[in-house]
Amino acid sequence: MSPPPAYDVVVAGGGPAGCAAALALVRAGRTVLLADSGTGPPKTGEALVSVGRLVLADLGVDQPVLGTGHLPCHGNLSAWGSTELHAVDALHDPYGHGWHLDRPLFDRRLRAAAREAGAEVTEHTAVRRPARQPDGTWRLALCDRSGGSRERTVRCRWMVDATGRGAAIAVRSGARRRRGDRLTALHLTLDPAPRTALDGRSLVESDQDGWWYTALLPSRRRLVAYFTDPDLPGAAGGAERFRDRLLATRHIAHRARPHGLRPLPPPRRAPAHSAHLDRVHGDGWTAAGDAAVAFDPLSSQGILTALYTGLSAGEAVDARLRGDRSALDDYAAKVTTARTAYQRGHRAAHAQETRWSERPFWARRQRDTQPNPLR
Repeated sequence: MSPPPAYDVVVAGGGPAGCAAALALVRAGRTVLLADSGTGPPKTGEALVSVGRLVLADLGVDQPVLGTGHLPCHGNLSAWGSTELHAVDALHDPYGHGWHLDRPLFDRRLRAAAREAGAEVTEHTAVRRPARQPDGTWRLALCDRSGGSRERTVRCRWMVDATGRGAAIAVRSGARRRRGDRLTALHLTLDPAPRTALDGRSLVESDQDGWWYTALLPSRRRLVAYFTDPDLPGAAGGAERFRDRLLATRHIAHRARPHGLRPLPPPRRAPAHSAHLDRVHGDGWTAAGDAAVAFDPLSSQGILTALYTGLSAGEAVDARLRGDRSALDDYAAKVTTARTAYQRGHRAAHAQETRWSERPFWARRQRDTQPNPLR
């Protein structure tokens, strides 16, 4: 006879979605192991919109997670559809200001909160070879990625896939990944500037082949990112080409110059496309965060969506383990609703930029006036 599972749930992925799921589950009385692999390039320049505080408050962690170390964002600027800047001030936001996050600090605090709430948290640990057992449980390996070769086998009743865009567990279990576009980010971080040059507002500026984003980081360094498709001219070239395109902007260049622009390192590349799974739950698993649905960064909803879907997935898994067979379908409906709202806003935003409608980047995003159910 097989031994009982060591955990009710194993959560694979220690980012915002995984931590939110773990917090929801342990506070429902579940035994949870949260495995954070710690792989991939460090996250920089990500923001949390003001309403994110409400989700963190629902999880009971807003104070420790949003303490010192992050930079308040008191407004947003955009040159979109014209060369003139349009400002949105946080004074008019009923939830107050947002935050430019120190993302590693944000994630560490979330994992610490999950550990304090009662989850077992393993750092630098990858989930490998998940296998569904005849009795309906999971058997999987936890591999130490900190330089050793240790591995242990555990069992659980359910798995939450919060592994990011790769959706490793869901795809292994038969789910299919649907990409909405090919958006790619080219980004780098500039040196600190004199305090007189600091402006804590984020800025978006469109051009003929994509759009630019810049924001001040909590370190007082400045992130500059360009978003385009990989087959377009803006994605080609190294540091000098990136610098030339940056200096050709009207507003981004003004904020970047005080940080120094020579020499620049080659920009890093990162996927920024929208994507979703064709199903966000299956036999013994549920996906959350970017594993379930990933949005274009223009929406500024990445961290918020990760927290929301993580919390909702955790609640749904707890309900399913209590015997509620509709809970996971209800969760899937929430994800679909969020994605539909995103698609509507995404189409509306890109339709506002009419100066380069004949250029491939904009034509690709403006030709569809109705949502595509196959995406």
